[in-house]
Amino acid sequence: MNFVFFSPHFPANSAEFCDRLQKAGATVLGIGDAPYDALGQDLKRALAEYYRVNDMEDEDQTLRALGHFVHRWGRVGRFESLNEHWLELEAGMRTDFNIFGTKLDFVRNLKSKSRMRAFFRKSGVATVPQHKCSDLEGALHFLKRVDYPVVVKPDSGAGASMTYKITDREELDEFFAEKPDDMSFVMEDFVDGLVVTYDGIVNRDGEVIFAASTRYDQSVMEVVNQDSHMSYVCRPSVEPAIEDAGKRILKAFDVRERFFHIELFQTAKEGKIIALEVNMRPPGAWITDAMNYAYDADTYAIWADMVVNDEPFVQEKGKYYAGYASRKDHIPYRHDQAAVLAAHGDKILRHQRIEKVFSKAMGDYAYLMRSKDPAELRAAIDFIHAVSA
Repeated sequence: MNFVFFSPHFPANSAEFCDRLQKAGATVLGIGDAPYDALGQDLKRALAEYYRVNDMEDEDQTLRALGHFVHRWGRVGRFESLNEHWLELEAGMRTDFNIFGTKLDFVRNLKSKSRMRAFFRKSGVATVPQHKCSDLEGALHFLKRVDYPVVVKPDSGAGASMTYKITDREELDEFFAEKPDDMSFVMEDFVDGLVVTYDGIVNRDGEVIFAASTRYDQSVMEVVNQDSHMSYVCRPSVEPAIEDAGKRILKAFDVRERFFHIELFQTAKEGKIIALEVNMRPPGAWITDAMNYAYDADTYAIWADMVVNDEPFVQEKGKYYAGYASRKDHIPYRHDQAAVLAAHGDKILRHQRIEKVFSKAMGDYAYLMRSKDPAELRAAIDFIHAVSA
């Protein structure tokens, strides 16, 4: 299989996917805007050829790169970046070159939050009341039905960028005064609960071959808007209600041969599961690695073997709780780096600074750790986040 990996150099774990694809037997061909000499040695070893473009947003340059690969290597079997930002570009290339995978006629259903709702309804999973927020009059009409607080977010896009909680009329007026005219928003009823995820890999027959679930300790919206730290825990098993909702949603979208990252609300009072958002990519914020640590698995290899060779995989039970705790540079923490490592170094598997482009949500510095004891892991997260009086 000739596998064209778009943006193999960014984010950093893209190199892991390329490495496993090459080890699974694929000819991995990269397209990116970084100089070849700037690529890591492991990535260079994985790539059979690298084509540098000046502007990755310029589809004509990508078309020429893909045409070059077809001329030199023959038919392209897959074109992927595993990155939300490039969903439409990927779909366009697959459409133009008749490459297996999601085409342009479907990709907008994965980008638009308002379009996702039709698939949530098809799945039978509960959803949050929502209104496409084009003007103040329509927003006020929606608020008569749900009342404050509400959440507003861009209809298209991932993450918590430009996502706000609105609690009264003054904040609503301020939002519409500052809202970009060319950006479409959706307004949703605010849910008192936390986000849980259903993450994993589905094969080309639509069967889930690996799955895990992570619970966030904070709303990513609040982390971004308050410039605070964040934490989450990937658990060694998936709650039946989360698994049932996740599989129903995957079936409704007819997802095949992909990573998936499904975000769900779990309400604070009843523990009810409510569909929030679907992303057909690996989870971000180091969750892919947290899944590996929780299950002693290599999801990079599981995915690559499935794509290249249609390899079956039988998932074993998880062994650990894997936790992530970030820090923000502006927050005065009680314990310095030396104290954190001295107190909890036996559980910490990885710690480093976060790439600046991700730091608003992920933090400026982060720790990834694991333990068989969830209380022990929680104590480590609390120790890292403790703030000076």
